[in-house]
Amino acid sequence: MAVSSPNPIHFVEDALFCAGPLALSYSDPDQKWVIREHLVSLFQDFPSLRPSTAFFTHNDGTEVKLLNATGDLPVSRPSPPVPVTIWVPELYPQTPPVVYVNVECVMHPIYDHHPFVDPSGATVSSYLQNWQFSKCNLLDLVRSLIKLFSHNHPFQYSGPSSSTHPSMVRKMEAMDRVACMIHYDMAAIRAKNGEEIERLSALQSKLKKRSEIVEYMMLELREEKKELKGRTKALYDESDRVLNWLKVHSAGFPIDDAFGARNRKSEMIRECLAGDLAAEDLMYALEKGVEEGVVSFEAYMKQVRVCAREQFLHRAKLVKIGRGGLF
Repeated sequence: MAVSSPNPIHFVEDALFCAGPLALSYSDPDQKWVIREHLVSLFQDFPSLRPSTAFFTHNDGTEVKLLNATGDLPVSRPSPPVPVTIWVPELYPQTPPVVYVNVECVMHPIYDHHPFVDPSGATVSSYLQNWQFSKCNLLDLVRSLIKLFSHNHPFQYSGPSSSTHPSMVRKMEAMDRVACMIHYDMAAIRAKNGEEIERLSALQSKLKKRSEIVEYMMLELREEKKELKGRTKALYDESDRVLNWLKVHSAGFPIDDAFGARNRKSEMIRECLAGDLAAEDLMYALEKGVEEGVVSFEAYMKQVRVCAREQFLHRAKLVKIGRGGLF
């Protein structure tokens, strides 16, 4: 309900002391007189504000019928006025007022990341945050808001910036300025930290993928190690069986008779292969002797020619046997 009487003081008195279904949510008579006194002082100094009553919804969903002061705050000459609504809560003055900038009443948008006004218009300040019901009132609140908005106007508009001489800065105003500087510094730090977090997140993702690859490789290596252990054990078991067999059957049994040829052709192939490998081993041994200085180079060349001729003969014989020339 907006003010219908040209005198806002009469409207406040009628609203505060009204009974019945139109009664407001203020129950204490002493409290009502305090509210009247504070509102009267406010409207006398700022006639641009007008009283009205309306339902206010708290964050928990409860509704109360309250008084509020609505109107434009004259910030400074080059700056547009700031339309606000100041709600007087049901526990005022023990609890601070609730201030909203009326964003729907102007054509200018609110600054992004404004330190004191959020996109919905809800307003905070050091005066509200340090509210003391015995020292604070609505009039001083509005004065602090005007100084606050003169330095940090909530709307984006084209116009020269204002400045205030340091001697005119009071404690609350100085706190608001410091809060503003801290806010913008924190916004810059958050932006920088956001980029760093994105970079570290990308690096973390890469490291996670590499970790998964390493884990998969480790799993494969563990499986391969397990398989190799099994094969090693099998070879040890087979070696033990062969050694045990040799211990049992090698007594009085010539080792050369362990390997026999099936026929004359196999016998000749075995002899040629043995001679070929023996010649190869001898030439390798002569080469190591030359490297170590045990065999002279002349003796080495002489023996290598002999071994090479013997090896050639053995290989030529193998070729003939393969063609069936000897059988």
